[in-house]
This record gives sequence, C-alpha cells and structure tokens, in this order.
Amino acid sequence: TERSSMTSGARMPHQGAPMGPPGPPFGGTPPIRPGMPNPVMDPIRKRPTPTPPVQAPPVQNRPRNAKRRKMADKILPQRQKRKLRLYISNTFNPAKPDSEDSEGSIASWELRVEGKLLEDPGKQKRKFSSFFKSLVIELDKDLYGPDNHIVEWHRTPTTQETDGFQVKRPGDVNVRCTLLLMLDYQPPQFKLDPRLARLLGIHTQTRSCIIQALWQYVKTNKLQDSHEKEYINCDKYFQQIFDCPRLKFCEIPQRLTNLLLPPDPIVINHVISVDPNDHKKTACYDIDVEVDDPLKTQMSGFLLSTANQQEIASLDNKIHETIESINQLKIQRDFMLSFSRDPKGYIQDWICSQNRDLKLMTDVVENPEEERRAEFYNQPWSQEAVSRYFYCKIQQRRQELEQALATRTT
Repeated sequence: TERSSMTSGARMPHQGAPMGPPGPPFGGTPPIRPGMPNPVMDPIRKRPTPTPPVQAPPVQNRPRNAKRRKMADKILPQRQKRKLRLYISNTFNPAKPDSEDSEGSIASWELRVEGKLLEDPGKQKRKFSSFFKSLVIELDKDLYGPDNHIVEWHRTPTTQETDGFQVKRPGDVNVRCTLLLMLDYQPPQFKLDPRLARLLGIHTQTRSCIIQALWQYVKTNKLQDSHEKEYINCDKYFQQIFDCPRLKFCEIPQRLTNLLLPPDPIVINHVISVDPNDHKKTACYDIDVEVDDPLKTQMSGFLLSTANQQEIASLDNKIHETIESINQLKIQRDFMLSFSRDPKGYIQDWICSQNRDLKLMTDVVENPEEERRAEFYNQPWSQEAVSRYFYCKIQQRRQELEQALATRTT
C-alpha cells in the first residue's frame, strides 16, 4: 500500500463540536412522477369503462412514435451511501543506545491513518485519500511546542492519491492527538446558518437541496404573493434571516452566500500509546461516504455512444409497441370477461350506451326521463355546460351590440 507522509503547517480552523458526516439529504431524491394513465376504452361503447384500470408502468403513456422521450426513460443510477472503515494505529520504537544510526538511538513512534471502502464492488479500488479534501492532526502542544504540533495534508490539483498517511515523531510517552478529517463532498455541501438550519430542519446539504427546502417552506406556509408570483412575503422567521419584509425568490441564491459555511470536519480523539504491553493500539471507525453506483460509468458511456443510439431507439420502439399490444389484448380480455360474467346486464348496458351515442350523432340529446331527476344535473359535465351556455350568450349579446353600433355609425 502507498502512504503519504504529512507535513507540519498552519492549523485548520476547528468548526463545531465533534460529529460525523451529515445525514441523508432533505426530502431524499424526489421520485419520478408518472403521467396520468390512459383510460381503458370499451371497444363497443367508445367511452371509458366505469371501473379504473390497473396502472401500468409509466412508459405506457408515451405515444408509439413519440419524438420526445422523458428524462425518466434513461435515469442513471444515483450516488449511494457506503461505509468507509478508518484504521488508526501506531508503532513504538524504543531507544537503542548501542545503535550506530542516529535515529535508532532516540525513542520514536509512528502514527498510521488508513482506510478502505467496505464491500466495494468496483474493479478499481478507490484510494483512501480520494474521499477527503484535507486531513489535520493536532498533537499535544505541551510536548511538541507551538510550531511542531500541527501536521496537515490538503488536496491540490496535482495531488497523488494514497492508501494512507503516516506521521513519525520522537518521544517515549503517550501522546494525545486530535484528527480533523474534511470529506470531499461531490457536489459540494455547506453547513447552514443555525437559524436557517432550525427553520428547514437540515444541517449540512448541497446548495440545490437547500434552495429546494426553502421553496418547500414557502409553499407550505403560503408565502408566495398571490398577485406578484415572483415575490415572497416573508414571515417573522424569514425576516429575521433575510432581514427584509419582502423579496424575490430569484434573490435567494445570492442572499444564501452569507448563510452557508464550510461543513464541519469529522473529529476523532486518539491516544498514541508507547506501552509495549498495550495490544489495543488500533482504533477502528466507520464513516458514511457517498460514492457513484459502479454501473453509472458503463451506462453513461453506453448512452452517450453514437453507435448505440439507433439500437436504443429501436429497442424503445419495440417496448412501446409491445405495451400497446398488451393494452389492446387487455381491452379485449376485459370485454370477454364482462360479457361472460353477466351477459344480460352487459347487453343492457351496451344498448344504453348505443342509445346515447345515437342521440349524439343525430343531435337529439334530450332525455326527459333522466332530465326530470336532480341527479342528472349533479354530474361532472353540468358545471362546464353552464359555463358554455353563458359564454355563448355573452358572444351572442356582443354580436348584437357590434351590429347595433355599426348601424349607428353608418
């Protein structure tokens, strides 16, 4: 395994109390919203059957030769939570007075920080350092002085990833140390201002998820202006945070700049033991990290390849044709089952349906027996019928007025 030695340097600011990485994102990944199912049409009645059909997969709603495909058709695997196991160990080299080597004549210890991803299915194992943006080790200041008690590593564009880090120092007594590990979040995450964190119920999250949580708060509390939709009427909590009674939602990303802080580091307290009888010199910690699904790279490459576009389009068309064929067979099966269960009732319903269709085709829409009952006017179409009636009357009255004005002017 490869290890990187760490150099001394300036201290990284300590932010917040010791804590692990943040929890799951606010609200989680939004689910894909399927379209409304197409109503199953009765082959005889030509109208939707009264019983709702069983909803098929969302893909059935797309037309056969649709040119536009929804993004849901080719959703790539998302990032997933995995366990990164962290090992902190040390060895002690006692002083050897008769040693010819100058280093061997002085007692010293060596601290190792290593780790691996548990159950990593990828063929190419990720280096331990690739999960972190920086690592700082604070040694006992009383033992090593103000200029030599900080050891740090920070990622740079030219950083070579390693499997672990090691720190070697002279000493023959136990040393208290604090490790500060800053995860390399992709995409970047931010710690919220305490007031905003309490309001939204999230501590550390990506910028897009924070804005989404703010919009959810606006909708839940009905803060959007009913007349000027682009404005938000701040409640007392928004006024305390953004210091204004009213603002545009498009201003929020800019105003968030002063409310977002770097995320807290993972803080681990450890004791470097130099006791030869102490066999518990290795500490083990599990850290939650986000990694890409191993299939994402393969699927992304396959979808972006121009050579595979025709094959993908052909397979999509076959899927749509197969689903349409299944739907047609289901309609025929439902017809046969309905007739076999109650032939007499089905024929009666069919006759009533054909009677209505005949009236529509011959413009005979009256049905005195149904129209004399109140239930006839409580059907869903009644409200639209009234609106159409008044609209026609208004149009008729407008034409009459226009004709009257035209007569006067001439």
